[in-house]
Amino acid sequence: MKAPLTTSGPGLPLDFARRLIDWQRCHGRSALPWQHTHDPYRVWLSEVMLQQTQVSTVLHYYPRFLARFPDVQRLAAATPDEVMALWSGLGYYSRARNLHRCAQVVVQEHGGVFPARAELLQALPGIGASTAAAIAAFCHGERVSIADGNVRRVLARLLAFDGDLARPASQRALWDLAQALLPEQPTHADMTAHTQGLMDLGATVCTRTRPQCERCPVAGLCQARASGTIDRFPVKSRTLKRRHESWWLLLLQHRDAHGVTRWWLQRRPAPGIWAGLFCPPVFESETALRAGLPPALVDRLAPQAAVAHSLTHRELRLHPCVLACDGPGTPELAAWSDPAGQWVDAAALAEHGLPAPVRLLLAPPDA
Repeated sequence: MKAPLTTSGPGLPLDFARRLIDWQRCHGRSALPWQHTHDPYRVWLSEVMLQQTQVSTVLHYYPRFLARFPDVQRLAAATPDEVMALWSGLGYYSRARNLHRCAQVVVQEHGGVFPARAELLQALPGIGASTAAAIAAFCHGERVSIADGNVRRVLARLLAFDGDLARPASQRALWDLAQALLPEQPTHADMTAHTQGLMDLGATVCTRTRPQCERCPVAGLCQARASGTIDRFPVKSRTLKRRHESWWLLLLQHRDAHGVTRWWLQRRPAPGIWAGLFCPPVFESETALRAGLPPALVDRLAPQAAVAHSLTHRELRLHPCVLACDGPGTPELAAWSDPAGQWVDAAALAEHGLPAPVRLLLAPPDA
């Protein structure tokens, strides 16, 4: 006889797991391309892409990435530039660097096989506790809970958890409660539905603003709803402080007699914004940009309309300035050009990792 999918622990809703699993099987998401697989590589790739990124965006990148790198061995053998070029526009580029490094470690140290347990998965580059739990639960049925931002919000409201989630100690305490809410003696299929159910509930029902409590399968168990305090949870005292910066970009362009356009690009330094990506030279002001050019070229600058771009902690205002030159061998440019830069054919931009706004500046959609 199958064991009931109850939870245990003082003050915890005993049938949370059963309600969540039943709801997910009937109403949860089931058509995403990374579902219905026990392949750790595919689950890992989807989980990394989904970190701080909407499903609708990942749906465009996931199949292209798999087509180019269908397994961990192919990804490990790729160059960093190949990985960055495919990741370009997805943002949070440290994920791509960690993804590549993780693939190399799996191949070199684990024979191309991902560890089966969440505890061991966390030792790999770029894999945190929640990602490790997702891989272990989906692929091996391990009884371990995920705890990403959406799930923390669901559980904080469910339990009226008033710990400050800006503090690591509170995050650990909530994760312990998430563990206690897991079903007892679940099958592999149960853990898949439970894990996916937590994701679906946080992403589609128990949203940050305007949660749809009337659709929630555990609304009757939710302590925040019962007390009318949903807006109070989760508690997080630390607010994101955003910096506003203006960057001036020198779009140095050369078009030869055959109509081939080239752009001068440099690799961005690490650490820093867009580290490792290719970008036009960046200046802190228009004055600095003009001062950095040979006098004979300054009057040929053509400022373009500014572009706003949001990052996690910054609001960037990009000021592109186009400078059309006669050719890479122009004496003034030969004396000025940074040896770390290179001329890149416009037709080859897709082969280089470029920040999304830079790609649009150099290859606009209507070009």
